[in-house]
Amino acid sequence: MIIAYCPTVKGLERLELASGAPLPTTSVWIDLIAPTQEEQKAAEKLMGAEIPTRDEIASIETSERLYLEPGAVVMTAQLPIATQMIDPALSSVTFVVNAKRLVTVRYGEPKSIALLSRKVQADSTIAHKGPAVLFTMLDIIVDRCADEMESASARYDKLAVQVFGDGLNMRKTASYQIAIKQLGQIGLHVSKMHDVCTSLSRMMLYLSTHAKRLNLNEEQEADCKMFGRDIHSIKEHGDALDNKLSFLLDATVGLVTLEQNQISKIFTVVSVIFLPPTLIASIYGMNFANMPELNWQLGFLFSLGLMVSSVGLTFLFFRWKRLL
Repeated sequence: MIIAYCPTVKGLERLELASGAPLPTTSVWIDLIAPTQEEQKAAEKLMGAEIPTRDEIASIETSERLYLEPGAVVMTAQLPIATQMIDPALSSVTFVVNAKRLVTVRYGEPKSIALLSRKVQADSTIAHKGPAVLFTMLDIIVDRCADEMESASARYDKLAVQVFGDGLNMRKTASYQIAIKQLGQIGLHVSKMHDVCTSLSRMMLYLSTHAKRLNLNEEQEADCKMFGRDIHSIKEHGDALDNKLSFLLDATVGLVTLEQNQISKIFTVVSVIFLPPTLIASIYGMNFANMPELNWQLGFLFSLGLMVSSVGLTFLFFRWKRLL
């Protein structure tokens, strides 16, 4: 599918092209969604540069995602929405940009693209050039990265309150399992965002290096450096959050161990409490003919009293030592 955005007085007009329809030469932004070979060739002809296929995008090494074509700069980066996806090809978006227009190649539905589509149609202040659309998208992507990291941080804070504030229910093993599972999910989220920030950092540096080739103005060059700093700050936030996740995981496992030790301690003390009455019962259970209390009328009650008294005294002793 090809969606072309052509300039109008109010902004860029969104045109969803039918299969086989010619690509408007006035297109400023061409959005290729799982393009066919014919659609890709049409965009390549208009851009004057080759556009990587899905297999090529998936097989591109990290160090080779940024390169030059005779008529454009080609960059592949991961977007924040990729944190919810498994297929690495779906987590990547390729940007093919020159001084006139921008082509995006994607195989999913990143939220950043939808936000950009609404903005370029409504905002007439955005210049009708590829780099201007690209920098508008980068602004949205950086905001999305910050939102994703803040979301992970909020989930961590909520879980930390549950662990340290309200505490976990020692009688329900599932509560521990849920807490550790949530910690793992947050950790995977943060790890994915690390990958996103790393790819965007390389992209910002590459854009700065080829500013003249894309005819970037001073404001765009400054924005490029600002985006780089913002991404670096988001990444540092992620590093700090990663450390806090490790601490909370260790603390949660420690609490589980303490609860298990407490349960083992209770069983141990209870078994010790019942040792004296067991000893008394064993003595009176001996089968000797000459036992002092054998013919005593109160012998049975006396032995029971000894057992109960031994349990009570042992219990009070453990309470005095604060073992129960």
